[in-house]
Amino acid sequence: MQPVSESAVPESNSIVDIAGLVVEFGSGKNKHVAVDGVDLQIGPSEVVAVVGESGSGKSTLVSAILGLLPSSASVTSGTIRVDGSDTTSWKENDWRTIRGRRIGLVPQDPMSNLDPVLRIGHQVDEAVRAHRRLPRAEVHDETASAFTRAGLPGAERRKYPHQFSGGMRQRALIAMASVNSPALLIADEPTSALDVTVQRRILDNLAEVVAGSGAAILLVTHDLALAAERADRIVVMRHGRVVESGTAAAVFGQPEHDYTRALMASVPSARPVREAATPAEASIVLEVRNLSKSFGGVPAVDDVSFVLERGKTLALVGESGSGKSTTAWSCLGLNTPSAGRVFFEGTDVASLKGRELRAFRRRVQPIFQDPYASLDPTYTVDRILREPLSAFGIGDRSSRKARAAELLDLVGLAAATLRRRPSELSGGQRQRVAIARALAAEPELIVCDEPVSALDVLVQAQVLDLLQTLQTDLGLTYLFISHDLGVVRRIADDVAVMTKGKIVEYGSTTTVFDNPQHDYTRELLGAVPSLRVPIEV
Repeated sequence: MQPVSESAVPESNSIVDIAGLVVEFGSGKNKHVAVDGVDLQIGPSEVVAVVGESGSGKSTLVSAILGLLPSSASVTSGTIRVDGSDTTSWKENDWRTIRGRRIGLVPQDPMSNLDPVLRIGHQVDEAVRAHRRLPRAEVHDETASAFTRAGLPGAERRKYPHQFSGGMRQRALIAMASVNSPALLIADEPTSALDVTVQRRILDNLAEVVAGSGAAILLVTHDLALAAERADRIVVMRHGRVVESGTAAAVFGQPEHDYTRALMASVPSARPVREAATPAEASIVLEVRNLSKSFGGVPAVDDVSFVLERGKTLALVGESGSGKSTTAWSCLGLNTPSAGRVFFEGTDVASLKGRELRAFRRRVQPIFQDPYASLDPTYTVDRILREPLSAFGIGDRSSRKARAAELLDLVGLAAATLRRRPSELSGGQRQRVAIARALAAEPELIVCDEPVSALDVLVQAQVLDLLQTLQTDLGLTYLFISHDLGVVRRIADDVAVMTKGKIVEYGSTTTVFDNPQHDYTRELLGAVPSLRVPIEV
């Protein structure tokens, strides 16, 4: 996915040509314009990136291009031409002729888009059969070729999705999307949940899949640095409109719109390194001593040791399978170490039982990556926030209700949010509710497991600001797990780099990032995409 041209694509040569597109949800007083007068052309061999915060219209635009708008939405104006044909009035049977054949989709979450009960190879076979009548042997040959192009060994076709790593599942989706050699591949946040080294391999692989075929890529992402590195043209969307577009060099080198500049200023890697906190009396809240954990005889964590001082943030970084999450679960007392010990304020966590374990649960709370999955969708926000208070026997009905409103105010949400359910909130709002829930029992240590990886840069910056403010105001201590080194550079005092279950480098964030000693740390840092342009706001 290297730039192929600095010029806009002529309309006559476009694979997809969108003119004046308006997409509306609902009607009458409930009408909401999600896409408002968008023009976009995508030509052969071109990589176009659409960027913008949640609610900017990116996903609705993609759904319109694919003919997958929900029944509550409709195209009320404008045209979408695919290979010269206007698709805005097409029926589902019409779409089946090009969806998967002329336009392929690589979605964000492979586990939600792969059938868990079917082997991967069978699912790719089905994608071939849906569009081409071929003998069984030729179908298998097409799938094998797609696997090879996607960087997966042929033997992997017999495995089920749960037997693949996150990166391998994403490669499987690339194989499925490209098996019919489409003219356009739409990659919708294809690497947002992946660590930087796997991210680079996936994007390189995606580029190799379309290399020489003339296929174009529409990359939808909230990662501006990734867009700058990989795209020919950038389209910046806000409130359903295109507010700026042009070559990557023009948009990110000399942004003209205030919103584009605001997005760029929110990129974590572009912000200064956090100044190390120095408590008056530094005390150790968490100590991990020679921790090892195996599953089925296979080591996931191997002789890991670190300390976390009160009021500070320690980040665990490394690629998928490095042992970060297993270490975090041990710190939360959710698994029993195979060897070694975890101490919370000098007490061995594994030895806690009954009332002492209950007290520990109150003092150590988690914030998970996906707030929609970690919040009960049937509960209102009020009930979500009151639940831990009730579970720990804190206060009475009246005081719990008051505490719920206080928590919302603490995380910057309006009191009216109490009556809403998670599905009625944006991603950033849901994550704020998750943070509020973690704070409900007034913990001392919070384990943050990829808390901002699924958020766009503006919301991500807001949540990181919130976490830092809460840490300063409440004296919180964070164990912060992330694959985003830009985020880590901004929020962490210290960092531990993990690979294959071991810590290979450990020290202050400034020291580790500015003077890495281990080859693996240098590889991680080298894989981080960069805007590579000065930022002036």
